[in-house]
Amino acid sequence: MGAANADEHLLIRIRIRYLRGKVKMKLIFNALAVTLFLPYHVAFDKVSVSLMEGDSVTLHTGVETNQQDDIKWYFGDTRIAQITGDLSDICTDVQCNVGTERFRDRLKLDHQTGSLIIMNITTTDSGEYILKIISNNDSEKIFSVSVTEVPAAELHEMTERESVTLDSGVIKHSNDVMTWYFNETEITGDQSKICTDVQCKERFRGRLKLDHQTGSLTIMNTRTTDSGDYKLLINIRNSSFSVTRVKRFSVSVTAVPGSDLSPAAVAGIVIAVLLVAAAVAAGVVNYHRRSRTAVPQNEDDDGNSPPDPKSIHLR
Repeated sequence: MGAANADEHLLIRIRIRYLRGKVKMKLIFNALAVTLFLPYHVAFDKVSVSLMEGDSVTLHTGVETNQQDDIKWYFGDTRIAQITGDLSDICTDVQCNVGTERFRDRLKLDHQTGSLIIMNITTTDSGEYILKIISNNDSEKIFSVSVTEVPAAELHEMTERESVTLDSGVIKHSNDVMTWYFNETEITGDQSKICTDVQCKERFRGRLKLDHQTGSLTIMNTRTTDSGDYKLLINIRNSSFSVTRVKRFSVSVTAVPGSDLSPAAVAGIVIAVLLVAAAVAAGVVNYHRRSRTAVPQNEDDDGNSPPDPKSIHLR
């Protein structure tokens, strides 16, 4: 009985091993079939890109053009850009498809990388942009782009000597570059590089503060000369795309009543008031001195009082 049981267990183990081997062979056969019957394998990737109306965006290929056979860009099913490795065939928008003028000269191709540049983007440009790279290892990448509307320039109204903060609305990352402009003149929060011209330096000297986490700009102790248009240029970059964004602000500073006089005018008024006060004081002193030295009407020049008429007797 013991020998019979041992033989039976041995047969079961042999059968299990056989079945396992059969399953493995089937999996290997299926994998070989997929490899043999598919013409090529395409790597697939998808990236989400959130933009604001008016942004300019570059969708990166991550490759060098001269190392590829062909790079094609599609918006939905429509080919919108193409560049060959030898640069013999380059087209964008209507050049690729006659009659399709969706982007109207707002598309560019980086000849070195084949990256697609969309300038002054609009809400109608939202959708999927498909990148197809044809080479020894073909690849495909989808950029899901969403564009939202932006309000008009933010308006900030205040009274002189108040402070105002112009909010960037973003969190600044290490690769981001933010630049502020006042009436198209570059300004920063660094007091050593506050402006690009002398007049601007004098206007804001010691009154600008930059938040290094958000890039927001604070103007302290505002003056009427601070009124005008402010612009924030934001450059955002990562491995998949880069964005150039412009945010605009309008600042209006109202003068405090009586504060519209220049420091020189105020000093002149103060001096004039002091001179008038001094003249009045001198007049008062002079008046009192004259009152003390004046001759009374009932005394003659020798200081004697005239005789009483009643004391005079007729001779």
